[in-house]
Amino acid sequence: MKKQFAKPVFGVLSAMFSLTAVHAQNAPKEPGINVSYMDTKVKPSEDFFKYVNGTWLDKTEIPSDRTTWGSFNELIKRTDKDVMAVLKEASKNPKYKSNTDQGKAVNLFNTYLDSVGRNKRGIEPLKPYLKKIDAIKNVADVQKYLVEMEKEGGSGFFGIYIGADDKNSSINSVNLAPSSLGLSDKDYYTSDDKDSKEKRAKYELHVARMMQFIGESPEKAKQSAAEILALETELSKPRLNRVERRDSRLQYNPMTIAEIQKLTPAIKWNEYFAGLGITKLETVIVSEPKYMTALETVFKENKVAQWKEYLKWDLLNGAASQLTTEIDQANFDFYSKTLRGAIKQLPAEERALNLVNGTVGEALGKLYVEKVFPAEAKAKALDMIHNVITAYQNRINNLTWMSKDTKAKAIEKLNKITIKVGYPDKWKDYSALEIKSIAEGGNYFDNMKNLAKWNFKKSVDKLPKPVDKTEWHMSPQTVNAYYNPSYNEIVFPAAILQPPFYNYQADEAVNYGGIGAVIGHEISHGFDDSGARYNADGNLVDWWTEEDLKQFTALGTALANQYSALEPLPGVHVDGNFTLGENIGDLGGINAAYDGLQLYLKEKGNPGLIDGFTPEQRFFISWATVWRTKTRDEAIKNQVKTDPHSPGMYRAYVPIQNVDAFYNAFNIKKGDKMYVEPEKRVKIW
Repeated sequence: MKKQFAKPVFGVLSAMFSLTAVHAQNAPKEPGINVSYMDTKVKPSEDFFKYVNGTWLDKTEIPSDRTTWGSFNELIKRTDKDVMAVLKEASKNPKYKSNTDQGKAVNLFNTYLDSVGRNKRGIEPLKPYLKKIDAIKNVADVQKYLVEMEKEGGSGFFGIYIGADDKNSSINSVNLAPSSLGLSDKDYYTSDDKDSKEKRAKYELHVARMMQFIGESPEKAKQSAAEILALETELSKPRLNRVERRDSRLQYNPMTIAEIQKLTPAIKWNEYFAGLGITKLETVIVSEPKYMTALETVFKENKVAQWKEYLKWDLLNGAASQLTTEIDQANFDFYSKTLRGAIKQLPAEERALNLVNGTVGEALGKLYVEKVFPAEAKAKALDMIHNVITAYQNRINNLTWMSKDTKAKAIEKLNKITIKVGYPDKWKDYSALEIKSIAEGGNYFDNMKNLAKWNFKKSVDKLPKPVDKTEWHMSPQTVNAYYNPSYNEIVFPAAILQPPFYNYQADEAVNYGGIGAVIGHEISHGFDDSGARYNADGNLVDWWTEEDLKQFTALGTALANQYSALEPLPGVHVDGNFTLGENIGDLGGINAAYDGLQLYLKEKGNPGLIDGFTPEQRFFISWATVWRTKTRDEAIKNQVKTDPHSPGMYRAYVPIQNVDAFYNAFNIKKGDKMYVEPEKRVKIW
């Protein structure tokens, strides 16, 4: 089944890097920089990425079960064994029965691994749903099916999600949005570039292959695939593009049910929401009115047979990993091999662990933090966060392009940021969730269905209540961090507080270049081109003067142009406008962290050279070490279309080319390849 829609939060890492890991509780005392990875034959002024990472790049091959490899992936490989140990220890503890949170995590893990049971069931789990689709005769039947499926994770055409209202973040609102498509970005459907056309053709072949698993003949499956691609292409055209989707203002369109009825009259909207158990609904936030209008045209065409094939594909595609190993492999062959260049799947236990962390992660997180997260690490991280915030405030006060009034509002927002480190103060309550063990008759498909139903009910139950801003949106064992604009909060799960980001026993220059810059990055999301549209209380309210906004927009355009000039593969360019928020995050983060380090050195003293490098040099080396990355070509092509983060090798050096202190640290002069003319260096925060 599909995942429910959700409002985005802005993390330092892309989806492909959302990994789980364990903090090394007895972390060795070390300076934090592995000089053996460096290639000192390369001048830092010529190629800083290779200077810092060159030997590692020369000696490292991307493992066959990965599409990208770097610092984060090495971290997960080193520590997965420890995470697994936490889970397996719980599985042997008799107190963790199926009615406990930890027991539910164990059961989900084990049912994922039950390939024998999955192969035996085949497509039986889908048959009740396929029967309902076969019975569809008109739009009214489609509506009935969508209502049923929304409670189990959603289906095609459109769906809802419930979350903090963009303009009143203390209340929850219902949002109506387009459903996801088989190819994640509309460019794959509409663009004439070579890669998009190739992927479209391969996608059609993949759909035809998959439809045969549910009993269609090769000829019928081929015909179905063509119809599905045609309908998905039609559904992709009216959608916002990837840059427009970053603008929350375009997606905030509050409407009454009567107004939505005019957009898509084929659906009886009062009945639809009542069927979901949502009553007394005065306003719905429609994310894409143009799409909902175009959907009416699709329904008026009355191509019922095409709708049914599309809904069957949507069902099969969403459940592929829950079915037989053959279907799972076919799904991997397209989405991982074809789209991202993978060679083979991750080991089953790693996939099962990722599933647990992504669904009931806090159940495992309770055990995780007890065993591996020292209180000293949290205390020291909080000190660093406050130091970086102080540096950020100083930087805002010293901005030459911003007026006094806007500075005051920016500082108000900065000072109101909520800081979350390590793990939640209040854990999620999984008591109403049923996850059965294999011995109890549980299986992966049914357990995931139960999860979807539980998530939906939990979501609907939020409606009459104020927003719970204590809630976390990542588990403690996730190697990532995020900024949530509606909560105006920065969140650092326990697992990111480890090398290469952070070692609480290591040199502070290295820590500031790692986790310090990550802290600054997340703060900067509150002031990037998307986050800056939200005020100190997390509401989508314009707090800028007209002139300041004009200046800010011009600076953003200059930064976007820097990144749009980057060409990771021949003919493949980074989209500077799509990645602008993350690039502002990197630039603001590295500046604030550098200033934070200077505050620390002024208070604690300068330790001098370590490994022959000054604190300033270690700071920038640490930053480039964090972004040590190798990526397969197909993954790069997919990333520039679908991921708002720039490729790692550019994150390692492009932001710091805009930082004057970088030039001073490594004596970079005009004529050097790393040199950017002072007037072309972008300075935003």
